[in-house]
Amino acid sequence: SNLFLGSGLFDLAKAQQENVPVMLATDVGGGTSFSMLKTLSEAYKICQLKGNQMDPMQGLYLMTQGAAITLGLDDKIGNLNQGSDADFVVLDPEFDELTALRFENHRTPQDLIFALSMLADDRAISATYVAGKPVYQAKKQTQEEVHNVA
Repeated sequence: SNLFLGSGLFDLAKAQQENVPVMLATDVGGGTSFSMLKTLSEAYKICQLKGNQMDPMQGLYLMTQGAAITLGLDDKIGNLNQGSDADFVVLDPEFDELTALRFENHRTPQDLIFALSMLADDRAISATYVAGKPVYQAKKQTQEEVHNVA
């Protein structure tokens, strides 16, 4: 939201140095998207502008377990531990030709999270679960449907 509002660039490294609890979340009232992947992309870019590095796994942590800890809800959300609410999204890292090409040779977890945060959009979402129950399932296109669109 700071980036959208022009109110400054958040200094993640300083906040962490001062032990300030930090989480990554969307803020459409002061931003432009509900997408956590886009939010991670923006956070990465802001860290770069501040001269800091944001590891993709750190970003994943800040939008899952880190957010839950910051909110005092880590016993209920932010992880897939037994007894947690199990709210999660299943992503397809090869949702289009560009990402499929991007992942031909590099497929570490860090690389997957980083590339998805830069390239993915809602087409990458295969399924969404809330409290362990499926609430969204993407319709997979057949090869014939893909060719008819082209």
